[in-house]
Amino acid sequence: MKKNKKNPSTRLRAGKKTSRVVTSKNKSQGKKKIKNTKNPFRSGKKVKRKKATRSTKLRAGKKAKKRIKKTKAKAEAQSKEKKVSREDLISELVAQGKQRGFVTEDEIIHVIPDVEKDLETLESFYEKLESSGIKVVRSDEILKMETDKIASDHDKGKLKSQELLFAGHDTGGGPADLVQMYLKEIGRVNLLKAEEEVKLAKGIEKGDQASRQKLTEANLRLVVSIAKKYVGRSHNLSLLDLIQEGNIGLFRAVEKFDYRKGYKFSTYATWWIRQAITRALADQSRTIRIPVHMVETINKYTQVTRRLVQELGREPLPEEIAAEMSLEVDKIRHIQKISQETVSLETSVGDNDDDSVLGDFIEDTETVMPHQVASRKLLKNHVIEILDELSPREQKILKIRFGLEDGVTHTLEEVGQEFGVTRERIRQIEAKALEKIREHATIKKLKDY
Repeated sequence: MKKNKKNPSTRLRAGKKTSRVVTSKNKSQGKKKIKNTKNPFRSGKKVKRKKATRSTKLRAGKKAKKRIKKTKAKAEAQSKEKKVSREDLISELVAQGKQRGFVTEDEIIHVIPDVEKDLETLESFYEKLESSGIKVVRSDEILKMETDKIASDHDKGKLKSQELLFAGHDTGGGPADLVQMYLKEIGRVNLLKAEEEVKLAKGIEKGDQASRQKLTEANLRLVVSIAKKYVGRSHNLSLLDLIQEGNIGLFRAVEKFDYRKGYKFSTYATWWIRQAITRALADQSRTIRIPVHMVETINKYTQVTRRLVQELGREPLPEEIAAEMSLEVDKIRHIQKISQETVSLETSVGDNDDDSVLGDFIEDTETVMPHQVASRKLLKNHVIEILDELSPREQKILKIRFGLEDGVTHTLEEVGQEFGVTRERIRQIEAKALEKIREHATIKKLKDY
């Protein structure tokens, strides 16, 4: 029987049908796979995941609670430390207020910086001040209080105004009486208003000496208030010296004041007064002068060192100070070296001033010890004994060549010029003389030196 041969077209149609069947089967299998992949979410696996998430949440919650407790404990510890330090500062300020009879508003703000948050602490602090009879004043009122006190003393007859001022005699109290007299005199001058300052400044521009003098005298109290802040920074400059240096800055401010910029004269003059006082401290406070910029660095170094001593309870290391000041360690060591105070060698040591001074306890490294002097004397005698075995010419050449007479050595050329021969001839004579010395019987004695 003959087999039916299929046409190519029929083969193509059959291939398409089979491919369609295969693709349809693949699609159906893919859908089943997708369904199968979805099924596990609907099965018990979802319950297991829920349990796992709940346990992790519980663990995370416990960890968060522990962290919160730790942060609360740290915050409480820090607050306790702040309270302790603040209580110490408050007690110190109250003690100072009892001695002086007043405290300033700036000091209260320094002790209690967060006034709005610590109202209870502020109220209790004011109650302590009231119970102790301590007044709260502004910083600018301190000078007025002192001048009023001096004026009241004058009214009672404790001071003589014009007689003491112009007589030029010592009152017995020393510099304190001079300061009181000066404060009394400058306290008589009334302060100026802004309009009066402008009027006087215009007069100064026209060359009016009376306006210059009036503006200067009205601001002398400002100089005193600024100079008081620098008392104690130098042993060489007293309060009167600082006031005089500040007055020089005030004169400079009077000359350069420009009323057209709208600032008060006191605001402008403050900077000139401070500049004059700090320059005087830098120039006159030390035996060896230190530049102004270095003085500021030393002051900052001193403040940082004191703060670190309080925080660490010990003297800070140079590395710690360098990290705090953002400087190199070598720079800190340089600051420590130049910030040392100079001390006189004539400073007395001990209770009896006439017995000993500081210079007696410092070793003199340049002084020769007695045993060294004796050793050198013996060495010299041995050398002379050996040189006596040489001829006079050889002795002189060696003495000049090695500086045995005056301690100054000479070259072969210089020795040759001295004897009128060449340097080669001097070298030959020197070598011959040294050979004789090496063969000398007592040469072994020199090995001990």
